[in-house]
Amino acid sequence: MKITVIGAGNVGATCANVCAQNELANEIYLVDIKEGVAEGKALDMWESSPIGLYDSRIIGVTNDYEKTKDSDVIVITSGIPRKPGMSRDDLIATNAKIVKTVTENSIKYSPNAKIIVVANPLDVMTYTAYLTAKIDSSRVFGMAGILDTARFRSFIASELNCSPKDIQSVLMGGHGDTMVPLTRYTTVSGIPVEELIESNRLNEIVERTKKGGGEIVNLMGTSAWYAPGAAAAQMVESIVKNQNRIFPCCCWLTGQYGMKDIYLGVPCKLGSNGIEEILELKLNDQEMEMLNSSAEAVRGVLSVLDDMNLF
Repeated sequence: MKITVIGAGNVGATCANVCAQNELANEIYLVDIKEGVAEGKALDMWESSPIGLYDSRIIGVTNDYEKTKDSDVIVITSGIPRKPGMSRDDLIATNAKIVKTVTENSIKYSPNAKIIVVANPLDVMTYTAYLTAKIDSSRVFGMAGILDTARFRSFIASELNCSPKDIQSVLMGGHGDTMVPLTRYTTVSGIPVEELIESNRLNEIVERTKKGGGEIVNLMGTSAWYAPGAAAAQMVESIVKNQNRIFPCCCWLTGQYGMKDIYLGVPCKLGSNGIEEILELKLNDQEMEMLNSSAEAVRGVLSVLDDMNLF
């Protein structure tokens, strides 16, 4: 088993580290464009293996995709964060070119790999990887919902002073302010959360979840990496172990929920073939309206990429 993580920044390095500590593959390759960065971080992780008691070998390389040949899973975290004064379109233009290049290079040597996109803006970068890879959409998907539900669940655990292990939740839609946390499908040890938290307070937690990434940026001056990296690693685990876990992922829709030709966050079954099945929940009118609004916002972002004529 072989895993490649492209981008040795905070998110990519965290993802590789979690994969190694959980021994998800014999070899984990960490790739970056900056000379020595991936090699240094990989060496640091490998030197912690006697302490963490794991055997997965982490290998760092600079821009050498041939070393990643025959990877089973590729995680793309490459891209730049949005800078002051940078428009959304500028960010998309820059990161789309980066994601396009790394997807071309990685799929060339690993044509059978499953591709997990973590780069932002998430929905449009997943779309970029799909257009570039030219493989079945079941093998190209994005990580967003697992991170967003983790934030939602952690906030609920804090509110109730209970273990986050007992909380399950479903979240749909785009990654950002238009995401749709479904409180009706959120439970604490099987108990509907709506019976445990008063509606106004629950709505406040939902709004905090929608702005969860921004909250961390405001605190640190940079985006999160522990939770996003761990979330991507959890997806890798479900694939390499064929766990068929049900996660909210950014998937290509072909008619589900009445939508098609769009990457959107929906619950799916994740296994050795990638997206094994997209689950269609019975949403009520209000939930469907929120999902449609989120999809409309995502289509607006995807249209920016289409207008660039990169494909």
